[in-house]
Amino acid sequence: MKSPLASDLTGIAVVLVLAVGGFILFPDNLAFLAGMMAVILLVVSLDLVSGVCGVASLGQAALFGAGAYGAGIAAANGLGDPLLLLGIGLVAGAVAGLATGAIILRAHGLPQLVLSIALVELAHEAVNKASFITGGSDGLTGIRISPLLGVFAFDLWGVTAYWLSVAVVVVVLVVLRRLVRAPFGMLCRGLRQSPVRVASLGQRAYPVALKMYVIAGGVAGLGGALRAISTQVVGLDSVSFTLSAEALVMLIVGGTGTIFGAATGAFVFEWMEHIVSVANPFHWLAIVGALLIAVVLFAPHGLYGSTARWLHERRMRAPRADE
Repeated sequence: MKSPLASDLTGIAVVLVLAVGGFILFPDNLAFLAGMMAVILLVVSLDLVSGVCGVASLGQAALFGAGAYGAGIAAANGLGDPLLLLGIGLVAGAVAGLATGAIILRAHGLPQLVLSIALVELAHEAVNKASFITGGSDGLTGIRISPLLGVFAFDLWGVTAYWLSVAVVVVVLVVLRRLVRAPFGMLCRGLRQSPVRVASLGQRAYPVALKMYVIAGGVAGLGGALRAISTQVVGLDSVSFTLSAEALVMLIVGGTGTIFGAATGAFVFEWMEHIVSVANPFHWLAIVGALLIAVVLFAPHGLYGSTARWLHERRMRAPRADE
């Protein structure tokens, strides 16, 4: 059986190979690929909340938008260092996760889902009304990003933004894979599977779930900051219910509770949407919908989750060398 470390190294190697392949094969689409990396962080953050902790949420875009606007407003006011902006986005997302999680986690099931939708709609409206700071429906402009490490400038082709995004995604995936297998991560999984059993161990469910929600907020905020850095503009779409709903769809496509599944779902959905919308601009939503239905019917655990299960069952059935 493949060890967890070997599985992690394989997953990271696949991400790096895809990153290098994307750079070589699609040099004119690096800005799109950098944006895809930001969405991957959003979906991974949703996986921490829903796939690992079992919290029903459709409000993850509020955390993503907090990071995007936090970094964007800072950059528009003269703080152009990209690493500093990433830190601001992380903190802004974590603070937003603390504020929204404290409310959402008071409920369970359907009321919890409704609360998350209400909060993202309130965040959207607040950002729109505060146009003197956020730019409102016109978007936040005037963002100027300094060269990365004082050397690598952010150009129109998106080379620097792309490699920065790849580096951030790889680091986040490594850290989160270790987190979900740590005692805290296992406690969160136990909370999703049997809250009563976790309570019998002397652990209160609310603080545990809130900690994970704050961590997820930081990850989503990083994604928002990456989008602000790579596009140098922040719009209301960064804090919209539509983005939250799409993130949930991407998570289902890839598979929940595995981190790599979330990244797989985001990559497949974003790439498929990009290709299909160009090939058929009038009916691309119907094509995407049909493909998603096929995934749900024939890969109920998501593309990554179903493939991992199939490989595991195949290894278990294979005769060992000593037999």
